[in-house]
Amino acid sequence: MVNITTNAEKDDATRMPADSAAEAKEPGADPGEPSMMMYEDSFGQFKEGEVVTGVITSVDKDLVLVDIGYKSEGQIRINEFRAEDGSITAKVGDAVEVMVEWWDDEEERVILSKDKAANIKVWDNIKKCHDEDGTIQGVITSRVKGGFSVDIGVPAFLPGSQADLRPIRNLDEMVGKSYDFKILKYNRKRSNIVLSRRVLLEKERESKRAATLASIHEGKVMPGVVKNITEYGVFVDLGGMDGLLHITDISWGRVKHPSDLFKIGDQINVKVLNLDLEKERVSLGMKQLMADPWSTAAQKYPVGSRVAGRVVSLTDYGAFVELEEGIEGLIHVSEMSWTRKVRHPSKVVAVGEEVDALVLDIKPDARRISLGMKQAAPNPWDVIAEKYPVGTTIEGKIKNITDFGVFIGIDEGIDGLVHISDLSWTKRIKHPSEIYKKGDMVQAIVLDIEKDNERFSLGVKQLQTDPWKTLGQRYKVGTEITGTITNVTDFGIFVEIEEGIEGLVHVSEISKEKIKTPVGRYTIGDMITAKVMTINSDERRIGLSIKRLEIEGEQGLLSDYVSSLGSQRTTTFGELLRENLQEKLKEDE
Repeated sequence: MVNITTNAEKDDATRMPADSAAEAKEPGADPGEPSMMMYEDSFGQFKEGEVVTGVITSVDKDLVLVDIGYKSEGQIRINEFRAEDGSITAKVGDAVEVMVEWWDDEEERVILSKDKAANIKVWDNIKKCHDEDGTIQGVITSRVKGGFSVDIGVPAFLPGSQADLRPIRNLDEMVGKSYDFKILKYNRKRSNIVLSRRVLLEKERESKRAATLASIHEGKVMPGVVKNITEYGVFVDLGGMDGLLHITDISWGRVKHPSDLFKIGDQINVKVLNLDLEKERVSLGMKQLMADPWSTAAQKYPVGSRVAGRVVSLTDYGAFVELEEGIEGLIHVSEMSWTRKVRHPSKVVAVGEEVDALVLDIKPDARRISLGMKQAAPNPWDVIAEKYPVGTTIEGKIKNITDFGVFIGIDEGIDGLVHISDLSWTKRIKHPSEIYKKGDMVQAIVLDIEKDNERFSLGVKQLQTDPWKTLGQRYKVGTEITGTITNVTDFGIFVEIEEGIEGLVHVSEISKEKIKTPVGRYTIGDMITAKVMTINSDERRIGLSIKRLEIEGEQGLLSDYVSSLGSQRTTTFGELLRENLQEKLKEDE
């Protein structure tokens, strides 16, 4: 930079004392013009392209006049002082660096440029920075092909590979930010400048790495910065070297994804768990900075204690409930309801739901707690026997129909079973759906309650008297009955004597004649008359005989015939015939 004398300094010179002025005279000089030669000599100091410092003396709409010590003020276009918002930044009295573009001695006019002076200064700084291996600050202005455009006073190029240590996911995030750069190369004639930020970062990292390696050790608690986040953990910059904070070492509690807790750039404290300097691998932990909650779990959650927690996950076999951060208990599906058969926990609870439970078992060493939801509520089976003693008549809606019976709703969560055998005393029911449908209201009698097995047995037929118990009163042995054939088998004929009550005519009781099978002789639906021979109410059996009716009929006819012969003739012939009949009966018996 050229040192120049300002107008103010010239005025001070004119006010010098006379004796001082006299001392300033050169030998042979005109006493009247002591400074003219010096003033004339100053003109030759300026060259086109030279940068000098001047003072703004005037500002108008087109030009800014600057005093640089020439015959007249230099001129600069007003636009060179126009800011982005359109305002003019030039003020009278401000010092400004300018470049001498050209001058005209005849018209005593000098054309100056502030912008070109700034450009020259920038390039001088660029050269100095490059030659001395220094750094230069700049602002990334935009993305271009292969990298970024950077403003360092003049446009420069930052390759994408030189922007950071690792590839940048979102390049737009760097636009508009200021950084320090190294100048890799430059060409002033072509206005070509290549920058690097990575070189500085590598140098900085290496310096930090050396310091970190010198101080790091297992068990040390140290600060770090979240550098990258994956599904299995977080990479933390410890200062020139990275460590892995695995997802299992983030918290004693459940962590779905590290991104739920961290974001890139977060500053965190971690503990060095494992260190391999040869491979430069560092394992880190955060939960190790806090006490293990399982160390006091047995005291906090004794067996039988009532707890509250939040459902954090569901499986086919149960629900996991978080009692506190790091401690989860399992509610098995079998422990969710006293009365319902829970096939999947989602039928009872949902993730995020708050539930009450009882601690059934705890094993801190295995980090397991067994919980029960149903135990937190009264067991309805404890009072059901008192509420519905055996013999009580109840009424309820059929909730389900199976091959073996119907289920009737008693209380909430408690169903009673009417077995198919307890639907009717007399009807042969192949399937309960023959009589009932789902939703029907049915009355039944409580037959039995098994609390331990959670079984509630009901009966419908028990609402009525068993017709077999009074059968002997209605059909005494020897009674003649008429009924409908319901089935024909090789061993006999089944005859319905009243609704639901059948008797059997054994093949030996069908006829006096010996027959092998009644099949083909009789047809279902035929009406027959038989004699009651035996009744067993306990075994629900009735023995019938057609043959006895035939024999008794023949005996009656014979008796009538003998009576009609008279007493004399009957003595010999009647006795003979009676004897033959008696022998015949004995053979049949």
